[in-house]
Amino acid sequence: MAGTLRRAPLRRPGVLATALLVTATHLWLGDELMEDRLGFGASNSSIRRIEVAYVRELALAPPPVVAPPVAAKRPRPRRAAAAKPAASTPASAPQRQETLVAQVLPAPPPPEARPPPEPAVLPEPLRPPDAVSLASEPVAAAEAPAPPTSASASAVAALPAAPAASTAPAAQPFDWPPSTRMTYQLAGNYRGEVQGQATVEWIRVGLHYQVHLQATVGPPFAPLLMRRVSSDGELGDRGLIPRKFDGEQRVAFRSRRWAMTFEPDKVLLPEGREAPAMPGVQDEASLFVQLTWIFTTQPHLLTVGRTIDIPLALPRRVEVWQYDVVGEELLRLPFAEVPTMHVKPRRPPRRGGDMTAEMWFAPQLQYLPVRILIRQDPETFVDLMLERAPQQSTGR
Repeated sequence: MAGTLRRAPLRRPGVLATALLVTATHLWLGDELMEDRLGFGASNSSIRRIEVAYVRELALAPPPVVAPPVAAKRPRPRRAAAAKPAASTPASAPQRQETLVAQVLPAPPPPEARPPPEPAVLPEPLRPPDAVSLASEPVAAAEAPAPPTSASASAVAALPAAPAASTAPAAQPFDWPPSTRMTYQLAGNYRGEVQGQATVEWIRVGLHYQVHLQATVGPPFAPLLMRRVSSDGELGDRGLIPRKFDGEQRVAFRSRRWAMTFEPDKVLLPEGREAPAMPGVQDEASLFVQLTWIFTTQPHLLTVGRTIDIPLALPRRVEVWQYDVVGEELLRLPFAEVPTMHVKPRRPPRRGGDMTAEMWFAPQLQYLPVRILIRQDPETFVDLMLERAPQQSTGR
């Protein structure tokens, strides 16, 4: 019924101007509602934008094999230190004792106490479980020369799995991608169909990052609504560390701005409010890139049934949001068919509540979000679909 009522007047002269006026009025009223819900207020804060040149397009490629974050490897020294007391145990098990001493002391033990083949095989079972790496090659090289003893037979029995590991791509330390721009087609509904454009830019200079998201509704030369959010901060072991957040929304001839500042122990929200800071807290612009970092460095989390917790700073509060990995989907984008993983916030959109963003991440495009569905309530949403391959700079 609503679709019929919208289309019928289009046959009359001048109806386009009337439709634009009605849409602008709806958007203006929506701006009033959003100010009441989200606490938008005046702000003089701004982020000085870093300008970059995008010179190449990102092609589909197998997802990178990246070593886990540094924080996951910190327990290793504790495991090595726990082996020290074994060096003073009685000599009832000389072979194991010699192996432990060889790991703790910088100098080798006396030659008469070292059977030549044993040290090359026995250390392998003593490695921590999370330390699986390319160390299988040197162990395989030592396999042929020595007749295994009863203690080393179990280690040799595990060697047939080594060739599979050697043929897999070697895990590399994580390296943040260069500056990237993604261009989206925008479609949605706000008391009627709306269309527009959107861009997301990830900019990096050393350890300094910026994320800019801008969406416009209506023709590019005279948009009826423009919404822009920016995040500025640093890169660390936990991913993105926001320092400043800046937002702006323009509807017709009205403009509103709001800002947040992130300090070590608190977040300064709009209108003088404060909230305690949480480890790993993100803003609504940095959220997309933080999830890309999580899935790149820990791809096992991007499996159906997994849940990811993200502390999120909103204009009125800071709280933990939960995102569920709900399924695999093949998206037919204008430039290619792209396999994706669908990630959805656990809380449903509701009237008077916060906006929610569902995302589709593409492992073959550096885990970037190729689709973003933002909902304000069940009837109000915008759907961003990538319309061309991501563009990147050459700088690191």
